[in-house]
Amino acid sequence: MATISQNFFKNNPAFDKICESVYSLPASSEEPRFLELADMHEEIFNTRDVEYYSSPGRIEIVGNHTDHNGGKVLCAAINFDTLASVSTRTDGIIEVKSKGYPMLKVDTADVKFSVAEVGTSTALIKGVVDYFIHTNKKVGGFSACMTSSVPKGSGVSSSSSFELVIAEILNVMYNGGSLDAIFKAKASQYAENTFFGKPCGLMDQSAIALGGVNLIDFKDFENPVVERANWAFDDLDIYVIATGGDHSNLTDDYAAIPYEMKEVATCFGAKLLREIPRDKWERDKQNIKHKVSERAFLRAEHFFEENERVENAVKAIDDKAEQDFLDIVNESGLSSRFKLQNTYSPAGKNKNLENALDRVVKIDGVVASRVHGGGFAGTILVFAKKSASGVDSALNVMFGESNVFKLAIRPTGAEKLF
Repeated sequence: MATISQNFFKNNPAFDKICESVYSLPASSEEPRFLELADMHEEIFNTRDVEYYSSPGRIEIVGNHTDHNGGKVLCAAINFDTLASVSTRTDGIIEVKSKGYPMLKVDTADVKFSVAEVGTSTALIKGVVDYFIHTNKKVGGFSACMTSSVPKGSGVSSSSSFELVIAEILNVMYNGGSLDAIFKAKASQYAENTFFGKPCGLMDQSAIALGGVNLIDFKDFENPVVERANWAFDDLDIYVIATGGDHSNLTDDYAAIPYEMKEVATCFGAKLLREIPRDKWERDKQNIKHKVSERAFLRAEHFFEENERVENAVKAIDDKAEQDFLDIVNESGLSSRFKLQNTYSPAGKNKNLENALDRVVKIDGVVASRVHGGGFAGTILVFAKKSASGVDSALNVMFGESNVFKLAIRPTGAEKLF
């Protein structure tokens, strides 16, 4: 490790290149974060001999509520990240101090599950370590200071970003950087499911581990197939917008989507919709209409159509057919609203998402929009032309500046920067 000094960041072409690639921002805008971590690390751990690790957030572009039924998702890493300064230690202890939070401490020799830790960051660290151990990978201690620009509660997976930075530190420090992206994603998903106590698919973690824009096919949950898309729509701005609303009483709404999709699958003698060939669905779907609710039927139809949209979106990206891509994003949004039906919940008693979607399409320069992620309350995804003046200000006035997050696609996943 090399001692990091302020001089490293000043007029350093290597640092300039990192900031341009990872953050799509000039080095001057990111330098204070790195220096703050270096100072914090020295104050807490008495060393500036550190390495820097970064783990992005993610967005779902197309593929709304398809992964849990073995479907396809088009997702991307973004330029908001969890940034960590890390130093080695030999006692097997992991200590993590995040800006604004208490110190976390985990002994890698004792990572047994604790009910008292469910829902905590300590549980996430222990879960990642436990996955490494039971898959016969090496683990060890380290000291880390962290800061995050991934906004919590905005649907871009701040918890997965944290999990992946832990996995990448263990990968590089103790496994020679030999572990692939999907392994690290599985370790992170395991931590969230088993130790943190939150059921989730593998999409969030995979998007963050892989970086860039990827089609992920979850037909085989244990071995998802990844197809990289060659993103080149540099004339588009991307926004995630928090529309408000309380998620706390929406558990039943979220759970009903996979339940109803699987209910339809059962009518075909399958466990998941993905097990049903598309031609069989088209041929026989009318025969099951009387066996399930109308909503369940429409949600199944959304699943099959959304898988095709994911494939078509990747083709449009690779063909640089921007308008085709935007049309597909809009089609996905309409399908989520009217077939998947996850833009409004009577239990939530607000129409924030639907109102937001209705309002953004009236802004000059906005060219595509859709619900982002789980739905019912939360966020929307918006694409706008860079050439259109006034989009930023219009969105800020409409939703409040603190709720509008302007993003860029990040080509790399969780990684050691230097």
